[in-house]
Amino acid sequence: MKFLETILKGAFIIVPDCIEDERGLFARMFCRHEFEDRGLSLDLVQCNISFNHNKGTLRGMHYQITPYAEVKLVRCTAGAIFDVIIDLRPDSPTFKQWFAQELTHENRLQIYVPEGFAHGFQTLADNSEVFYQHSAFYSPDHQRGLRFNDPAFKINWPLDVSSISERDRSHAPVDVNFRGINA
Repeated sequence: MKFLETILKGAFIIVPDCIEDERGLFARMFCRHEFEDRGLSLDLVQCNISFNHNKGTLRGMHYQITPYAEVKLVRCTAGAIFDVIIDLRPDSPTFKQWFAQELTHENRLQIYVPEGFAHGFQTLADNSEVFYQHSAFYSPDHQRGLRFNDPAFKINWPLDVSSISERDRSHAPVDVNFRGINA
């Protein structure tokens, strides 16, 4: 695997080393040693999938606060998504900056999302599926969200939103005194 650090400190795109032959291909998608060698924590406790019928579906921007702050490893297993992360760590040099990467079932890229980041995505194709691996259990009392179109972040979503949950649509905008989260 190749680990390519994004413009956001501590967040990585992970590129698998695919071995191909007449049968197809093989690639390692996770190895604790390779993550630890780079100082990346990922003690997996939960895995989820999200299947989305329509292109333009938006989910996010989600995060959990301590003691359930989580690292995520995200991969698109069908279709394609525009995957977005926002650095919410107040002491980070990239605080309040966002990064996006297209993840597809064809490119097999993954994104490593550290604690203290919000995460969301928009589907770029019908029938897209996303596979998430989490380092913390889901805790409804510790879940938080940011408005997907908050002017504080100015995310450039590639498509008009075709579907979004009422919860994701109704997050309040960040006020000018937003000081981030402590993961």
